[in-house]
Amino acid sequence: MFALALGDDAELRPLEPSQTPQLATHADFDPAPAYRRRYADQLATGSGRLLGIWREGVRIGGAIFACLDTFTGVCEIGCRPERAGHDDDLETRACRALIDWALGERGMSRVEWWVTADDVRSISVARRLGMTRDGVRQGGEVWAVLSQEWPPVQGRNAPRARVQAELDRLMDLFMASFTNTGGRRPELDVIRDLFVPEGRIIANVGDQPVIMDLDAFIEPRRKMLTDGTLTEFSEWEISERTDMFGSVAHRFSVYGKSGFRHGERFEGRGHKTTQFLRTPAGWRMCSMAWDDEPAVTSLTG
Repeated sequence: MFALALGDDAELRPLEPSQTPQLATHADFDPAPAYRRRYADQLATGSGRLLGIWREGVRIGGAIFACLDTFTGVCEIGCRPERAGHDDDLETRACRALIDWALGERGMSRVEWWVTADDVRSISVARRLGMTRDGVRQGGEVWAVLSQEWPPVQGRNAPRARVQAELDRLMDLFMASFTNTGGRRPELDVIRDLFVPEGRIIANVGDQPVIMDLDAFIEPRRKMLTDGTLTEFSEWEISERTDMFGSVAHRFSVYGKSGFRHGERFEGRGHKTTQFLRTPAGWRMCSMAWDDEPAVTSLTG
């Protein structure tokens, strides 16, 4: 693994075992001699790897493959920019580069990301990467992504199929964020990771459109999905048409929904129009508007 550009004059570079003490001043990695010897063994066998995050010639953090198990096809990654002024976008880009390399170059089938349950920042990065929470182990959470879930390497000149796969992933995460079936807790905060911060969501189901920023959209729906108003709710995309050009894309979707509202069963359909932008952190939604078909009891109505 050679240097990988992360944009904004930042890049990942492999580190030698002798460099781990300096790395420990920036990231949560063990600088002890025993750890350096273990890492040297991992490096020799290809079962682990350390990398520094550099910007404009200065090392500002580190990333790690805690394990690379070619027998099982499972690897574990970790990443930590400098402690002062965390850069979540840089961390996301660094992790995306690690996953691209693990799945694309090393042929891994599953990438794991272990976090403590209260590490909101790391959980946010995991969500941005499209990982899903897989379970709880040793007092922490395990988030993971499978090779078949991961879109190929992106870029302005990426083939249409690669961009389409990423837009599909964003829409799937948006739809899934409302689900509270089987006692599942909805994960509406993921919407903030799917949109640019200035994103707008528009309901056009009545006489006047209701234009909302992300907070105004999320909070009322969080209440309905957690206070018993709306139960066993799920929403899914039935069909879509996506047009894209360079760094912009538009998607027109037909979607279905079902659940119980105040104890009464309902099912319905609607239509969404969604705009996307390619940003330095990857594709993001920038706006969405929807209308429901008549006679629909709706989460968004």
